[in-house]
Amino acid sequence: MRRLLLLRHAKTQTDAPSGQDQDRRLDERGHRDAAEIGGWIARHPPLPNLALVSPAVRTTQTWEIVREALKGAGAAPKVEFVPDLYGADPAQLLTAIRMASVTDPKRLMLIGHNPGMHELALTLTGSGDEAAKRALSDNLPTSGLAVFDFATDDWNDVSFRRGKLVLFVSPKLLKQASRG
Repeated sequence: MRRLLLLRHAKTQTDAPSGQDQDRRLDERGHRDAAEIGGWIARHPPLPNLALVSPAVRTTQTWEIVREALKGAGAAPKVEFVPDLYGADPAQLLTAIRMASVTDPKRLMLIGHNPGMHELALTLTGSGDEAAKRALSDNLPTSGLAVFDFATDDWNDVSFRRGKLVLFVSPKLLKQASRG
C-alpha cells in the first residue's frame, strides 16, 4: 500500500514585488491556513515520509509552516525541492510521483499548484469516499489536501483512475465541521 498526499500551496498575495509569479508570497490568511492544515496532518497520522515541493516561494513557505506543525508528531519527512513541479500538468506530476520509487517512501506528499494539482487529483480518483469526491470535483482550494491510497508497493504502478480517495480536507471544510 502506498499513500499519496496532494497539498496545494496556501493563499498568496495577488502579485509579487518582483512581478514574477514564482516570487508570490503567502498572505496572512495563507499563513493561518497552512498552519491549520499542517496541524490537521500532524493529528491524523501516519505522516508522510517524503515531501516533494515546488521551489516557488509560496510552496516553500507552505512547506515550512506544515513542517513546523508536524514537529513532535513523528519522524520528520525528508524533503526534495523539484523544479518540474512548478506549472506541471497531471502527466508531469505523475512522473514525479513515480520517480519516488528510487527512495520508496511509503507515504509521499506533493506540494504544488493548480490547475495541475486539481487535475491530477481528479484523474487519480478511481474509487473512494463519495462526499470527498463531490467536494473535490469543484476545486482543490489553497491549502486543500487530497489523500489517496494505492493498492501497490511500487510508486511506478501508480496510475490514473487507480487511486482510492481516502479524504479531502481544507481549512474551509474544517471550519464548517467545527461549527456543525
